[in-house]
Amino acid sequence: MPAAAGRPRSAATSTPAARPWLARPSVQRVFYPTLVAVVLVGLWQGLVVAFEIPPFLVPSPLRVAEVLVADAALLFGALLTTLKITLFAFVCAIVVGVLVAFAFVQSRIIETAFFPYAVLLQVTPIVAIAPLVIIWVKNPTASLVICATLVALFPIIANTTLGLRSVNPGLAAYFRLNRATRWQTLVRLRIPSALPYFFGGLRISSGLALIGAVVAEFVAGTGGTGTGLAYQILQSGYQLNIPRMFAALVLITLTGVLLFVAMAVLSRWALGSWHESEQSHD
Repeated sequence: MPAAAGRPRSAATSTPAARPWLARPSVQRVFYPTLVAVVLVGLWQGLVVAFEIPPFLVPSPLRVAEVLVADAALLFGALLTTLKITLFAFVCAIVVGVLVAFAFVQSRIIETAFFPYAVLLQVTPIVAIAPLVIIWVKNPTASLVICATLVALFPIIANTTLGLRSVNPGLAAYFRLNRATRWQTLVRLRIPSALPYFFGGLRISSGLALIGAVVAEFVAGTGGTGTGLAYQILQSGYQLNIPRMFAALVLITLTGVLLFVAMAVLSRWALGSWHESEQSHD
């Protein structure tokens, strides 16, 4: 009998072939959106150059990038103002939304009585509420934060309430069997069950907070040193400085994307080790 016949297979022959780099889901989630963005920007640049479209109608991406660099101090200063309002409103929406959801889950009567008014805030256009808030609240920053909070509040309330109620019936019966208090049931059962819903609400609410801040700035028409990106867009429109308007829009868009990515990373960090919604499928 040959000596090699009884030998086990080597590790090299038993190890499965490595997955191609581009076939990995983690790479695809970055590569394909980036590829689409590059194609769209290239198409935009090509159409503007081919049809000789003037910058006061549609500026080219290169022209927008030049203005973004030239007016960086003005635009990024305005971005900080808008971002400050957005973050304040986002934090307020989280605190108020979670507290309201806790109240709803403790009493069906409270939820039945007040949930329609939460829906009412969601469906009422912020442009209709903002003038009243700005009149009633003398501080401009506080009024803008309130307007943005009203826009970002409903997803936190709805998702957190749904999560707090979406508990496993068997576990709920087990807690009742062991005479667990409402506080113990809330902390040890309902809150862990609600975390995936809560983080889903954060992803939606972060973008809505930015939208609410920008819309409130448009309605308020604030000026001076404490102006945000919405004011820069208005001023650029009045002055027909369309490249600067596009540059401000690019900053708003990138900020919204970064907020969403930050919430996705936070959700992955908090849930990745135990919840199937964030388990890696690479």
